Amino acid sequence: MAQLLFYENVAPVSPQRHGELSIDRADFGFAANVNSVPLMAVEMTAAASEYTIVFAGNEEAVAPVVILGLEGTKNQYVDKDGKWTADYIPAFVRRYPFVFAQQENTYTLCVDENWGGCNKDGKGDRLFDEKGERTEYLSRMLKFLEESQAHFVRTQTYCKHLKDLGLLEPMKADFTLPGGEKKSLGGFMAVNREKLRNLPGDKLAELAKTDELELTYIHLLSMNNFRRVLERTAKAAAPAAE
Repeated sequence: MAQLLFYENVAPVSPQRHGELSIDRADFGFAANVNSVPLMAVEMTAAASEYTIVFAGNEEAVAPVVILGLEGTKNQYVDKDGKWTADYIPAFVRRYPFVFAQQENTYTLCVDENWGGCNKDGKGDRLFDEKGERTEYLSRMLKFLEESQAHFVRTQTYCKHLKDLGLLEPMKADFTLPGGEKKSLGGFMAVNREKLRNLPGDKLAELAKTDELELTYIHLLSMNNFRRVLERTAKAAAPAAE
């Protein structure tokens, strides 16, 4: 799972470079062409009421993600007007156009200068005031990313536990499009219920103590939401089918 996705040209935030920059979050059109985004463990409870939560990654690292679309790069949760059409919006989306750049143990706040919502026309929220000091908005976004980074570390620990216990396995979802075409969605992983059920008691107790057992069952329950994105896909395709 690429960690930048819709980011194109990030630069460190500074009063010298961005003293007149404003952020105008008019819509979520920037996320219209992604079919999944990373999720933090702390978000899983809120996200599970609307999305399917699976896992993506490689041998080095795995992360929870929410499925936003079934075909190519289409996000079924952003409409033609750029409105996000679900109650919960993942933090990965809400933090845009900001992101942390890491160099060793130092994190630098950056902004995607290529995004259309970045402007010097005073539309939206300024990053710096006339004295070159951080605005309340920029301070709030910085705190949001700092908290997100802490949650990201916890999420990495949780996912490592799942991998070490051998609970994750490749998943494939078969579905039929409105026109009758059969397709499959792969490239993700899910927890194997049988392996989870057969874990030794001490391992289950460890997962329960850190709330990771609860998170795992939240993930498994969220798999029932796959029909939601399928229904959204069918609804989006309906006009073209007429």
